[in-house]
Amino acid sequence: MKIASYNVNGIRAAIKKGFDHWLASSNIDIICIQEIKANNNQFDHSLFTKNGYNLYLNSADKAGYSGVAIFSKISPNHIEIGCGINEIDVEGRIIRLDFDSFSVMSVYFPSGTNPLRQSYKMDFLYAFFNYIEIVKKQYQT
Repeated sequence: MKIASYNVNGIRAAIKKGFDHWLASSNIDIICIQEIKANNNQFDHSLFTKNGYNLYLNSADKAGYSGVAIFSKISPNHIEIGCGINEIDVEGRIIRLDFDSFSVMSVYFPSGTNPLRQSYKMDFLYAFFNYIEIVKKQYQT
């Protein structure tokens, strides 16, 4: 099984540069995508579904901002959009797919280069760590 992660810096821009063709030829089973910068209806899903991918998206509330997705040829048992923390979920930063024996997340971590966002990044990292701990406890046998 091949799993990949790719920050596309805009799914529509990536498609214009041939992302759909690259993905079709890559033989990747699951690809986690960050910074899609689009809502569900803003790009042609058939470019990917024709190659066997199911598309799962978590777009930001703010148009043209952040957002994550997972394209998978394998159907998940469970889809988790966001992490239940409103400040993170409105920015479309986390999506998780659970399969029989594993989970996959696409996470777009905030940048801390802007001093105003540094505290947000640290809060995000702390909250994400706690979220991962909860997920781990749910799936430990």
